[in-house]
Amino acid sequence: MQTIERTTTTFPWQQLARCKGVDPEVFHPAPEEDGHDAKQICTLCPVREACLEHALSAREKFGVWGGYTERERRREIRRRRRSA
Repeated sequence: MQTIERTTTTFPWQQLARCKGVDPEVFHPAPEEDGHDAKQICTLCPVREACLEHALSAREKFGVWGGYTERERRREIRRRRRSA
């Protein structure tokens, strides 16, 4: 199994994230999984939007960021392009 780590650069918003200290594996579900556990953590996170915006702008390819899976982030990018 390939180990994937979250970005090592820290941003101020990360200090307030609900995922701080949670096992990173939760945010990197197997391809056949929907990331439900990670999304539950993200649901009430006070920095969810900042996390998602970071993932979209950095084109994060792996994991759940801001409550969005890789596929959901790709859809969001396409949606934003169409509405721009």
